[in-house]
Amino acid sequence: MFKKILKKIKALFNSFNLNDSEIINNYLIRQNNHKNILCRYGKKVFSQSDEDGITNEIIKRLDIKKGSFIELGIGDGLENNTLYLKLLGWNGLWIDGKDIENKPSNHNLKFIKNWIDKDNIYKILKDNIDLKKVNLVSIDLDGNDYYIAKELLEKSVLPDIFIVEYNGKFIPPSEFIIDYNPEHIYKFDDYYGASLQSFVNLFEKYKYKLICCNAATGANAFFVKDKFSKLFPEVPENIIDIYSDPYYFLPIKYGHKLSKKTIKKVL
Repeated sequence: MFKKILKKIKALFNSFNLNDSEIINNYLIRQNNHKNILCRYGKKVFSQSDEDGITNEIIKRLDIKKGSFIELGIGDGLENNTLYLKLLGWNGLWIDGKDIENKPSNHNLKFIKNWIDKDNIYKILKDNIDLKKVNLVSIDLDGNDYYIAKELLEKSVLPDIFIVEYNGKFIPPSEFIIDYNPEHIYKFDDYYGASLQSFVNLFEKYKYKLICCNAATGANAFFVKDKFSKLFPEVPENIIDIYSDPYYFLPIKYGHKLSKKTIKKVL
């Protein structure tokens, strides 16, 4: 029995790419050296990198036990910003233009396959979730993210927390927003979304404060309502000290292999 276990451990070790080890090590260096101490809470559960840990710390400080979320752009449904919240007992709504294999079977989570734009997003949300009870909105569309966020804010969709993907190429205070195109398709280049400064300028108009950018990849920005800012005293005042530059390398192996059975159990 022991020999079998040892054999499995050796096989797992041999399959671990040294490049993955270097990438994960760089994650830790970026977290620990970041001027924003809030970054150090970053951990991966089901998020692409360290977003889950930051989200976990934010909802803990806001004292949200079992809230409600919306995620726009969920990828394959196996790796996103809100699957961890579902594990914590939250309810929510997922929307993506592509179908997913593991569709939610729990009434507390609804999936809608729909290509969204700024003209249809509000109606889709209003018809499928109680917007007044939503605590968190995550937007990762690789394109019109800024315009979708703006539309929601203008329609008074004002959750406690917003998570948005920003284009990390553009260092604050530079502003950049792609032209609106309802049929925009990401071509894996630098023409997507909006700069961090552009998002900050938008959210400030609706009394939101930037409190974190995930250090591991420099891809997601976390905003909370101004009234909660006192709960995050360690956050720097200067945007450049909150900004994380992009780090596009992701480890192929990160912990144990993800099982679809785990996802089905969560859903």
